[in-house]
Amino acid sequence: MKQIKIILAAIAFSFMLTGGVVSIVTGAPSAKKSESKKVQAGDFIRGVRIWADNCTRCHNLRDPKEFNDREWQVVMTHMRVRAGLTGQEMRDVLAFMQQSN
Repeated sequence: MKQIKIILAAIAFSFMLTGGVVSIVTGAPSAKKSESKKVQAGDFIRGVRIWADNCTRCHNLRDPKEFNDREWQVVMTHMRVRAGLTGQEMRDVLAFMQQSN
């Protein structure tokens, strides 16, 4: 089980690195600069970071393929309350899970 956790963390880290390179090359604005008070769609890279930082606090990381898109939406709605995530953080993690399954 620990090996799976390490593999998933490595995958998450590689996604973070890839996103950083893409934003530098494309000149895309950073996540903090693009945030506003209006509702935004989920961001894959921010979702990876939130997933890696928060989800392991309470349980083993879940394989994104474990649930389909609709099931992840239900899971994330529940986990938003349990983990104290903001709406944007939940949408970001949901975007990561749905795009990875």
